[in-house]
Amino acid sequence: MGKETFLARQPIVDAEHKLFAYELLFRQSMASVSAQITSQLQAGVEVISNTLCLGPDWLLQGKLAFINLDEATLMSDFVCLLPPDHVVYEILETVPVTPVLIARIQELKQLGYRFALDDFVCLDEYRPLLPMVDFVKLDVLEQHPEKTVEIVAHIQKTFKGQFIAEKVESREMFDVCRNSGIQYFQGYYFAYPENLANKAIQPGQLSVLELMNKVRVCEDLADIEEPLRRNAALTLRLLRYANSAASGLRKQVHTVRQALTQIGLMTLYRWLALLLVTANPTPTNALLARTAVTRGRLCELLGQSRLDRGAQDELFMTGLFSLAEPLMGIPLAYLLEKLPMPDPIVQALVHQSGPYAPFLKLAEASERSDFEQIARYAGDIDSSPEEVNLAQLHALAWTEELASEAAPTELESAAP
Repeated sequence: MGKETFLARQPIVDAEHKLFAYELLFRQSMASVSAQITSQLQAGVEVISNTLCLGPDWLLQGKLAFINLDEATLMSDFVCLLPPDHVVYEILETVPVTPVLIARIQELKQLGYRFALDDFVCLDEYRPLLPMVDFVKLDVLEQHPEKTVEIVAHIQKTFKGQFIAEKVESREMFDVCRNSGIQYFQGYYFAYPENLANKAIQPGQLSVLELMNKVRVCEDLADIEEPLRRNAALTLRLLRYANSAASGLRKQVHTVRQALTQIGLMTLYRWLALLLVTANPTPTNALLARTAVTRGRLCELLGQSRLDRGAQDELFMTGLFSLAEPLMGIPLAYLLEKLPMPDPIVQALVHQSGPYAPFLKLAEASERSDFEQIARYAGDIDSSPEEVNLAQLHALAWTEELASEAAPTELESAAP
C-alpha cells in the first residue's frame, strides 16, 4: 500500500493584508493527525522535496514557504534538499532545546536557512534560540490578548527578528496584534473576510453578468461580439487574455471575433466568471480570490477521470462561486437570481448536496487541513489521498501561473 500524503496551505500576510508567505502543511494520513507527528513531518518534507525538485516556481512567485520541523526531520538530510531562499523552517514547541539542536541550527544557518519558533512561550529554555531565529510565532487563539502583548513587549528588547501572530480569527484580534508590534499574521480572519451581505452589484459586475447570460444561451457569436466591442475595457482584457501564454494559443488575435472563435464559448464563460469573482479588490479579497480560483481548479482536476468535460467545467464553477458571496459582497441567492446556473451547481452551493457536493467539500477540507474530512470525502468520490495531494499541487501551480501570465484579466486586480 502506498504512503498517503495530504497537503494544505495557509497565507501569512503583513499589516496591510499583503501576501508575505504561505505555511505549507502536510500530513501522512488521517490516523497520524494527533499521534504520529514525526511521520507527518517527515512525509511533508519528502513531498515538498519531490515537488521542489521539479522546480520551485509554483511556490507563489518568490514568496516564502514556512514548513514545520520536528526533531527527527531537522536532524535529517531531507532539509538540505530544499532551496534556502524559498523556505523558513518552523521549530515546533515539542523539539527539546539541547546543545545538539543548537549546533544543528547553526550548521543550517551557515547554509542560508532561516528559522521560526512555533507557538512560542516565555520559558527560559527557549532563550538560547532567540538570537538564532528570524521569526517568532505566537498562537493568539490559545491565550488572552494581554498575554500576547506581554510576550511581545518582554522579548522585543533582545529579539531582533519579526513576529507572526497565528490563528487570528477576528478584526479585533488583528488590531491588538498589529498595535502590539507584530509584523505578520495568519488565520481565518484573512481566509474568510467579513461578509458585506447587502452590497449592490457594481456596474462593471453587472455588464459581466449580462455577458455570461448571453454566452449561456448563445447560438450566434455576433450576439456576444457586439456587446463586447461596446465595452472597451472588456475588449482589451479579452484580447490580452486570448494572446497570453496562459490561454494556450499560439496564433496572435487582434479582433473580438478572432478571440471568440479561437478560445470558444466555454473558455469565454470561464474567463468571465473569473473576472466577475476576482475583480473587486479589497485588502482581504486578494487572498480570497486566489483561494477561490484554486478551489475551482482543484474541483475540476478531481473530476477529470470521473466526469465528462461539461461536468468538469461545472465543477470549476462550483468551486469558484463557492466564495463569490464574500468576494463580491452580495448574497449568493441574489447572484443566482441574476446568473442562473445548472442544478448540480446550485445544489452544491445552496444545499451542500448533489453530485458536485463531495468535490466542493473535499476542496474546502483541504484548505482547513481537516484530515478526517479529507479522507471521508476522498472516499466519497473514490479518490485517494495521493490523488488529492497531487491535484492540490497542480491547482496551486495553475493559480500562480494564471496570476502571473493572465493578469490583469483574472487576478491582477486582486493579486497582492
